[in-house]
Amino acid sequence: MTFRFLTAGAVAALLHGAVSPALATENAGAYLAARQASYANDFTAAARYFGEALSADQANPSLLENAVIAYMALGDIDRAAPAARQIDAEGLQSQVAFMAIIAEDIGNGAYDAVLTRLDEDRGVGELADGLIAAWVKLGRGDMDAAVAAFDAVASERGLRNFARYHKALALASVGDFEGAEAIFSGSGDAPLQRTRRGTIAWAEVLSQLERNNEAIALIDDAFGADIDPEIAALRDRLERGQPVPFSLVSGAKEGLAEVFYSIGQALMNDAGEDYVLLYARMAEYLHPGHVDAVLMSADLLDMLGRFELAVDTYKRVPRDHPSFMSAEMGRAEALRRSGKTDAAIEVMEQLREIHPELPMVHVGTGDLYRQQEDYAAAVTAYDKALELYSERETDQWFVRYARAISHERQGNWDQAEADFRKALELNPGHPQVLNYLGYSLVEQQVKLDEALEMIEEAVARQPDSGYIVDSLGWVLYRLGRYDEAIGHMERAAELMPVDPVVNDHLGDVLWAVGRKTEARFQWKRALSFVDMDKPSPDIDPDRIRRKLEVGLDQVLAEEGAPPLKVAEDDG
Repeated sequence: MTFRFLTAGAVAALLHGAVSPALATENAGAYLAARQASYANDFTAAARYFGEALSADQANPSLLENAVIAYMALGDIDRAAPAARQIDAEGLQSQVAFMAIIAEDIGNGAYDAVLTRLDEDRGVGELADGLIAAWVKLGRGDMDAAVAAFDAVASERGLRNFARYHKALALASVGDFEGAEAIFSGSGDAPLQRTRRGTIAWAEVLSQLERNNEAIALIDDAFGADIDPEIAALRDRLERGQPVPFSLVSGAKEGLAEVFYSIGQALMNDAGEDYVLLYARMAEYLHPGHVDAVLMSADLLDMLGRFELAVDTYKRVPRDHPSFMSAEMGRAEALRRSGKTDAAIEVMEQLREIHPELPMVHVGTGDLYRQQEDYAAAVTAYDKALELYSERETDQWFVRYARAISHERQGNWDQAEADFRKALELNPGHPQVLNYLGYSLVEQQVKLDEALEMIEEAVARQPDSGYIVDSLGWVLYRLGRYDEAIGHMERAAELMPVDPVVNDHLGDVLWAVGRKTEARFQWKRALSFVDMDKPSPDIDPDRIRRKLEVGLDQVLAEEGAPPLKVAEDDG
């Protein structure tokens, strides 16, 4: 686990210190297994093994804190809190322990205890404590004190937007929609920075003020035509002309959940996924209906490689919630990444039955079939997606590109070329499309000069892509310009040293310039990198073995291909 953002000194002791005598003699195995599980972000195993290790050394602060981290990462705050309170009772400083205690106190409505902790500097940290205090004061029924606390946070450098956003939510939660709208719109101040949830909240506030048309305009301006089902459902309700209730935050507890969620969002680009996960889990605990927090936890678990936990978390989104589709697509991706592609396809096919009108669902299904090399099924899914796309939706270029690949893999070159060219028309100069089309033209042995121009443009746009640099070397080889090809192929091999296709291509170019000993070495390397359980369709191990046996010239002759230009043997 990554601890760089935690403040407890006990963490460093765990990572670098010696095993305590009790652990060394009675349960060192559990301790070592727990530590390894923590490094691997295997929170389930970490929780189990730290629990076992604690049975031998119940007061060890490092074990206690890491048990708290593991429980919180699993979303089990109820198990984290007792260990956290034991750390606190010893007078130790631990951010993660304080988080667990504050979560439990908030959950129990013990707002006075939370304020006491904050006063004693035993809170979550600078970014959160002021907002927590403000919402807690609202929870105690003192709205004036809450507003003053939000204003105090707003005066701190870098926290103004956070504080104003939460103040707007707090005002709306008690029915002061005029005050909330003034903050959202920036009346007398700058408008708030737009976020997805902030836009939802503002639209709901406008609806409560009987300004549905403005709310619709706000949504259209923020999201355009590319809206997810939840935003679409909100827009539909607004269009019906009925007041939409303010639902984002109903009180202090949900407001506090929003604190942890919004801070987690802010940390996404600066902190490790394991650390951000703690904030998402806090938000879930305080507001179990916070679907965005559930999705955030699931996404983070997926990024951390904890696919089973991600799948279980995605499944918690209710079937009747507008974000169910997003959750199911995330679940399918987690299943795919865990190697359960058939299960992933089943999820997507069920989703196609529920949402046959959404092109993104058909695209996701097509992508899964394509990854499974079921290219005919992929084309069918992409066909349906393209039927549903409106003219102005920009994602069409990718669907054309993906369908082109699926056609090319089936040998349907005319359809593939048409789709590749349409993708370039929709997204001119995209390096991946230029490369794939250019490389395919080379393999088709047609329009080689145009292919060279395309790949040269792709390299100029993405010079560090091994695949694209390989394509440039390969088209030059196909054109018989071996001396020019060699530098690009060697560069491609530097960028992708263990790719079998790149090494095989380099071997062919080396042979063509007469460096036959080096060519054989590269072919042997290419063979060593082939995954024999699932070989790439772009590599033929038997052909490489034949080249090693008789040389490239003889293989080309056997295939009826044109011979290479004459090159001197290297002896």
